[in-house]
Amino acid sequence: MKDGIHPNYQETTVTCGCGNSFVTRSTRKELRVDICNVCHPFYTGKLKFVDTAGRIEKFQTKFAAGTYASLQSAAKKPAKKK
Repeated sequence: MKDGIHPNYQETTVTCGCGNSFVTRSTRKELRVDICNVCHPFYTGKLKFVDTAGRIEKFQTKFAAGTYASLQSAAKKPAKKK
């Protein structure tokens, strides 16, 4: 390897949104992640929704009534005369 062209490879602290943290190696000094192996549903076996900007609530309120406006035929409006 040539000297002076590679980034510094150092110990890194990785911090998850759930509060878990661990040490690994990377070119960055600190990493912050949203989800890790302690809180990921694949490893825990628990169902967890990762909600970004309230999208789940928006979907539930939109389809809570059971009517799908996009699938229903719109009532025809009378044509305007010029």
